[in-house]
Amino acid sequence: MVFNIDFTGKAAISTGAASGMGLLFAQCFAESGGNVLMCDVNEEVLQEKVNEINQKGNGRAVGIVCDVRDYAQVCAARDRAVAEFGRIDVVCNFAGGTAVRVCKAKATYFPDVPIEIYDWGLDVNMRAQLYFGHAVMKQMCAQESGIIVNIGSITGAEADGLGVEYATAKSGVMHGLTKALAQCGAPHNVRCVCVSPGPVLTRPQMANMKTMLGRAADPQEIIDLVMYVISDYGAFINATNIMIDGGREGMQRIG
Repeated sequence: MVFNIDFTGKAAISTGAASGMGLLFAQCFAESGGNVLMCDVNEEVLQEKVNEINQKGNGRAVGIVCDVRDYAQVCAARDRAVAEFGRIDVVCNFAGGTAVRVCKAKATYFPDVPIEIYDWGLDVNMRAQLYFGHAVMKQMCAQESGIIVNIGSITGAEADGLGVEYATAKSGVMHGLTKALAQCGAPHNVRCVCVSPGPVLTRPQMANMKTMLGRAADPQEIIDLVMYVISDYGAFINATNIMIDGGREGMQRIG
């Protein structure tokens, strides 16, 4: 990180936490003294990453297998966090991905993609973020504090003629869901903010996406922004979408 933040005594939930930015957030939060519940469907890899964090001896990590499409499992994750740490200060909804890529759809034309693939994408990319917001809101309101970080995407602004569900889900998360959760939590000092990356080098292919700055983001750049938003430094940021895309949204595309 590029700034000094202490999360000692704080507790976070990170989804998609066995890899990618969900893992990087968990590592950074624990390095800053915080405790983190790491949620993922890949139990073997998840436990390996939990052990690595705990061996460093800063904040504590606990892993739980959680399919974010299943509300009962989401609630079980919430309950585990409260049981382990006594509170939930942060939820970061990193789990997600374009369904046609993750589910290895062979079709290259929207009407030919099986609807079950789009159902998967809507569930993972939008329904899951609503589920976590719903599951933790009472706990955070009772604490009179907390922040939910939704993860959007430049695709929510640009759209995608094949990854239709991804664009739809991310757009809904970036605007409607984030503002609605913020309105619900505001009387109890519970914030909701969306962070929407452009291309990020979690996959090599992301380097091919154009930005004004001529590069994709390093994942740490995204996590540094998230860490700022959830800290006391970002305490006045609420009910908004923050685009971190190297200027991609503002690029001239034609002519």
